[in-house]
Amino acid sequence: MLIVSGSFTLDPADRDAFVAGRLDAMRTTRTEAGCLEYVLSADPVDPARVVLLERWESQEAFDAHMVAVQSAPRAVGPTPTGVSAVLYEIAGERTLA
Repeated sequence: MLIVSGSFTLDPADRDAFVAGRLDAMRTTRTEAGCLEYVLSADPVDPARVVLLERWESQEAFDAHMVAVQSAPRAVGPTPTGVSAVLYEIAGERTLA
């Protein structure tokens, strides 16, 4: 399993429009083979930040997603002033009680 965790920095006045402009892409991504979770969400504490969380069944599923992203039309709305993301390769998982 892969987890992608990241964030986007924006002018606080642009944050909601940024998220709204990506709703269709979020819906599409969630239907892709191997996508377990895909969320862009406004940070409730920092008005200049949007959080990204993705979970993928495999590297192959994530790679196919990235090909789709590169060929998709550009997202509408404001452009972030900063982006950071980290990919984690997960060997196992357990449920928290």
